[in-house]
Amino acid sequence: MVANTSRFALRRWIAIELKRLREAAGYEPADAAARIDKGVTAYRHYENGARLPSASDVEVLLNWYSKPERVPFFRELIKAAQKGKDWWINFPAAVPEWLELYLGLEYGAARISSYDTIIPGLLQTREYAEALYRAGERRLTDEEIHTKVELRMTRQKILTRAEGAPQLWSVLDECALRRLVGGPEVMRAQLDHLVKMAERTNIEIQVLPNSAGAHAGIEGTFTILDYPAEFEGDPGTVYVETRIRGIYYEEPPQVTEYRRVFERLQVQALGPDEFGDALAKIKIPKEP
Repeated sequence: MVANTSRFALRRWIAIELKRLREAAGYEPADAAARIDKGVTAYRHYENGARLPSASDVEVLLNWYSKPERVPFFRELIKAAQKGKDWWINFPAAVPEWLELYLGLEYGAARISSYDTIIPGLLQTREYAEALYRAGERRLTDEEIHTKVELRMTRQKILTRAEGAPQLWSVLDECALRRLVGGPEVMRAQLDHLVKMAERTNIEIQVLPNSAGAHAGIEGTFTILDYPAEFEGDPGTVYVETRIRGIYYEEPPQVTEYRRVFERLQVQALGPDEFGDALAKIKIPKEP
């Protein structure tokens, strides 16, 4: 499992779990800081992910929290978080700082659930992705577009990796299937690609029809990331991308609210077994 996890995700998980275990044991940050002979500010860096704790400090804390059985697992996490490089280091110009966390969390997710009004990045063809970038308000050079498209294509490899491929559940607004991004030929190839991807056992696609009217996702698109069972207690992450940057929601009540919305969308959308019929009703015009 750790082999399929980025350093960013590992640091985040360690921070969240240390905080959860401390709170469950009934201690304040000052208590934990004193236990390992650290200042409170320095200790808080462990719990907010700003700094990776040492294995020895974690061992002291876990024993104090009456969780000695978790020491080997945390040692493995810390060791993995200290070494290696994340794959997106090869795309420095295409990955702003706020996106690095998302790429790391997506790479290590066990389940990805999303509501989208365009085809989501993990399911886009190269030509569809390029057309989106070319249509954007920001003017990009051909080289910049090529780099961004390559980044997106590399992201998609998580869905087909031999071990630890995440479950993807996508609720697509019908408008995403009808909007001619890149023209008829590009869109036809994109819809064919969706059919092939939906045949994979780890991918489910639902269509939210226009006939559904006002719906649970009317306020905007979002992605919910859930993590492997080893990270017990992790509430998951909700990611919302705006024009300026990505926003992360990780407090349990926030994540729960988005889960409720997604569950309602699943009910309002056509079932995964109706996906093929929904696509068959989409008539792509011929090239002029």
